[in-house]
Amino acid sequence: METTAGDQMKRLNLLTSEIDAVYHEATLKLGLTDSAMIVLYTMCMFDGDCPLSQIIELSGLSKQTINSALRKLEKEGALYLEADGNRKKRVCLTEKGRTLAQGTAQRLMKMENEVFAAWSVEDQEMYIRLTHRFLTELREKAKEL
Repeated sequence: METTAGDQMKRLNLLTSEIDAVYHEATLKLGLTDSAMIVLYTMCMFDGDCPLSQIIELSGLSKQTINSALRKLEKEGALYLEADGNRKKRVCLTEKGRTLAQGTAQRLMKMENEVFAAWSVEDQEMYIRLTHRFLTELREKAKEL
């Protein structure tokens, strides 16, 4: 029996959903909401200080969802927002936020790095190349909607 592109796409979608579920469960175990984890994760990519626009762009979440997560983390004393030029804002982790990020987002990053490091360089590059290609082509097709 021949496997069709549709069959393969179903397999990919199921795998993507399972990966999302693993991240969700890990996030819950670490005591965060998914959106708070995404904010902290992104903040770690920028050493705890980055433009709000970068969090919105890299997260894939709506501005409203990001703002809700930011307000909650700000209320908990994990971060603060500051002006960054005209109408722009920066998000900065406090010491409490750095400690929180270290015990949550950075632990998740460490796990990801361990999995990825176990792969050959060729497999790593192929995975990134094909994922980027799929994203680029899907983004182009989505413009047709």
